[in-house]
Amino acid sequence: MHEIKIAQETIDAVTRRTGRRHPFDTIDPRKTALVVIDMQNHFMAPGYMNETPPAREIVPAVNRLAAGLRAMGGHVIWIQNSTNDTWESWSVYHNYLMTLDRAKQRYASMDEAAEGHKLFPTLEVLPADTKMVKKRFSAFIQGSSDIERVLRARGLDTVMVAGTATQVCCESTARDACMLNYKTLMIADANATSSDELHNASLNAFHLNFGDVQTVDEALESLARGANAKGAAVA
Repeated sequence: MHEIKIAQETIDAVTRRTGRRHPFDTIDPRKTALVVIDMQNHFMAPGYMNETPPAREIVPAVNRLAAGLRAMGGHVIWIQNSTNDTWESWSVYHNYLMTLDRAKQRYASMDEAAEGHKLFPTLEVLPADTKMVKKRFSAFIQGSSDIERVLRARGLDTVMVAGTATQVCCESTARDACMLNYKTLMIADANATSSDELHNASLNAFHLNFGDVQTVDEALESLARGANAKGAAVA
């Protein structure tokens, strides 16, 4: 598990800007989606080219947050990276940003028919959850996935991002969610990457400008406050 370090300078800057430590410290669970990014064999199972061992360690945290959110009326979305029909449309990435051998290996591993595309088996995915694919690092960028339609159709305005890799697909998705006017949180102990340094740099950068960073425990407390506030308002 990553050793999480949110710098005091980051905390101070967020507090000055928003007036409190966590800008989203009260969250309506019925308007919230947990978006779990790329927790699939290609990134998690031993022996795959992009294996990220810390991602296996966050599975219990992801499952716990998913269960807690469902119990309070929220929705869970599992997103898997797909390479199908992306070689030409993302030719710069495949032809310039990796060797041809690595590009071919990556492309084959995350084909939707491949084992590398499948969700890691210890994730607790329920039939009522949404599963979808994305074709770019960010789930929200144009043409990548169907996530915006799903969120809008359900009336959801808050996105909690978990998964792997923290500084790549997770942060890309979270930043774009903010740009599209969603209340956005990255869950510190339910994201993972290859090193503590990369993980913490990503969380601090996101927290400074784009949204909130909370642990699973903090997020569940924020959701509970939102549920209680909603209940009190209805009563």
